[in-house]
Amino acid sequence: MPKHHRLSYLVLALLLGPGTILGAAQAENPAASTAADQLSVAVTVYNSNLALVRDVRRLRLPPGTVDLRFLDIAAKLDPASVHIASLTAAQDLAVLEQSYEYDPLSPAKLLDKYVGKDVILVRSRLEHNSTREEVIRATLLANHEGNPVWKVGSEIVTGMHWDRLVFPTLPENLYSQPTLLWRLENRHAGEQTVEAQYLTDDVSWNADYVLTVDPGEKTGELNGWATLANHSGTTFRNAQLQLVAGALHRVEKAVPLARMETMGAAPAGGAFAQEAISEYHLYSLSRPTTLADNETKQLSLLRAGGVHLEKHYEVDGQPAYYQNAQRPGVPIKDPVQVHLKFKNSQSNGLGQPLPGGTVRVYQTDSQGHLQFAGEDRIGHTPKEETVDLQTGSAFDVVEERRQTTYEKIDGRTSEMAYEIAARNYKPEAIGLEVNEPFPGDWTILESNFPYEKTSSSSARFTLPVPANGAAALKYRVRVKW
Repeated sequence: MPKHHRLSYLVLALLLGPGTILGAAQAENPAASTAADQLSVAVTVYNSNLALVRDVRRLRLPPGTVDLRFLDIAAKLDPASVHIASLTAAQDLAVLEQSYEYDPLSPAKLLDKYVGKDVILVRSRLEHNSTREEVIRATLLANHEGNPVWKVGSEIVTGMHWDRLVFPTLPENLYSQPTLLWRLENRHAGEQTVEAQYLTDDVSWNADYVLTVDPGEKTGELNGWATLANHSGTTFRNAQLQLVAGALHRVEKAVPLARMETMGAAPAGGAFAQEAISEYHLYSLSRPTTLADNETKQLSLLRAGGVHLEKHYEVDGQPAYYQNAQRPGVPIKDPVQVHLKFKNSQSNGLGQPLPGGTVRVYQTDSQGHLQFAGEDRIGHTPKEETVDLQTGSAFDVVEERRQTTYEKIDGRTSEMAYEIAARNYKPEAIGLEVNEPFPGDWTILESNFPYEKTSSSSARFTLPVPANGAAALKYRVRVKW
């Protein structure tokens, strides 16, 4: 090390003094707790980017009034939801005050915290073709938007250059990591087990499904995954994980939730056990898992083989088709939608509540390779309900509609006739479902195929179309609005 550097560090050491004095007075009975004290952590994750954390730790607190710094917690926690209680001696530990502090460490934050205190400025100067370091002790009077005002000796100085700043210590009131602060009244001697509970944002989960369709398109295998994302600012190690599926109502400002106990036992093998809780469904993982900060991971949620599938071809009309004359003689082409449907029942290999999520459909080609065949999003689906997936539009089925007549009966009543032609270029026959939405009051006067009234304003026709053939639906309707 050059001689002038050694001299600079010696001067610096003399200026700083032999000891460090914290900026704030220490409490009579201070205490700190880190993840090293942790006995267990349980995380309940909701669909709404929210998690409930229950952090259980073993502590030795001195009797009397204690200031407890609780570290290794989520940075995105809601301070209004925080709760701490002794599991060993509930009546002997009382909370007098609580707060949450987090000041991300940065040069600007350090300067703000050092207003009114002494700082060492070090700058390099060129003298006689050599560089030496000049050490200046200054008092920081103000720091407005990164423009500090210094007192050096008896002078007030602004715009002073420095190469680096040396701070004697980290300020007591600068919390460089998320910290819960409690002032406690403790009457329990010796060790005790405490549980801290809080809500945190930026922990979320959703369901993702893979439906693999067999070549005959009659059956398939459904695999479900719970996809978790943790951006809370901390890692939950060996956590007891629970997932809640359902629409959780929240007010604008979060409030503490009542304590939730783990219910029931999950089966072995890493699967989730499912149960109803209030109006939601709770999934409990049978083994602990780690949710690292800024990590996205997937856990197996379900697997069902031999799921019976039904393939449907559907065409949807538009309400505007029945309000006036529609391009006389010119056909209107509606897309032919392809739907896969299956019953969420025990007899179909399922029969458990399916959390809402994205279902991706794959199908095997002639060489045995899986090919992506479309995707759709489902809502929360109870058992015994039917799952309806729209996977895309048919390539080999074409539909055209023509308005063959239009007659205005009076100012609010019209009669019109439609011909809906379907051409099927597939090697197997299909049934084309035609859904017609009629505005106002309606009456079908004649039709060459039967129909089903599906609602007060709609009807469904099923048009059988032979393999490599064509068919046409013809009907006449009176509409009054």
